[in-house]
Amino acid sequence: MASSQFHCLQSVRVSSPSRLSISTSSYHGRVNFKRKGNFLVYASTNNFNSDLHLQSKVETVLDSVKWDDKGLAVAIAQNVDTGAILMQGFANREAVATTISSRRATFYSRSRSTLWTKGETSNNFINVHDIFLDCDRDSIIYLGKPDGPTCHTGAETCYYTSVIDLLEEQQSGGDKFPLTTLNSLESTIAKRKGELEVPQSGKPSWTRRLLLDEKLLCSKIREEADELCRTLEENEDKSRTASEMGDVLYHSMVLLALKDGKMEDVLEILRRRFSQSGIEEKRSRKTQG
Repeated sequence: MASSQFHCLQSVRVSSPSRLSISTSSYHGRVNFKRKGNFLVYASTNNFNSDLHLQSKVETVLDSVKWDDKGLAVAIAQNVDTGAILMQGFANREAVATTISSRRATFYSRSRSTLWTKGETSNNFINVHDIFLDCDRDSIIYLGKPDGPTCHTGAETCYYTSVIDLLEEQQSGGDKFPLTTLNSLESTIAKRKGELEVPQSGKPSWTRRLLLDEKLLCSKIREEADELCRTLEENEDKSRTASEMGDVLYHSMVLLALKDGKMEDVLEILRRRFSQSGIEEKRSRKTQG
């Protein structure tokens, strides 16, 4: 979830880019921190006290990280909507400060001994919404939204080699990702959709049948939604509610696939609504209509 707050606990919430800027050479927005030796030197045109306080918070957080003997910590990038682990790199103090400033995942290259921002050559930036420190404060998560494929191979993430497949001597095709339950279901539905032109063999597929019969699909979504509501109206137990919710979700995902939509798009919409009143959101729809 995007946030305009800044937390000094386990979660480091990033402010808007115009609120804080850290740079080695130029001004961005209202605040600029120029590096001099190992320190960030403050320079600002207005709001001196509040910006200085914010800089102090940043320094406090960075001081709390347990950097290794080379001044580095493991930095992992994670998709804010799907939960997918995108890549792992290393970050030093300046890389994290730059990430807070720019809201783009920035790392430290050990081979080149310099900072690098993911996407600086490919334009596939990772737009950071939040930063997390682990319980020992010696590793970091950049939680963000990628602009495109993260891996240099063109894959969505850098993690697509299954150890189980390797042990079973199966070839990894570079398209088997560590998926959550929801994304795994979506992948299966997409596979069934891709097989529609191929004659069915083996056991019948309910997903295939739904994909081929829009009227049946819509009737099932309405039916399952009604059964979900009845678990509340008839005071059924929570396991029954979870089961009916699963049915609604599954059938809705089949419809989404038919419309060439993705769950990631749905999750992004929900995330964008987190900071907005549901009443206000519905009013905005009427205005736009």
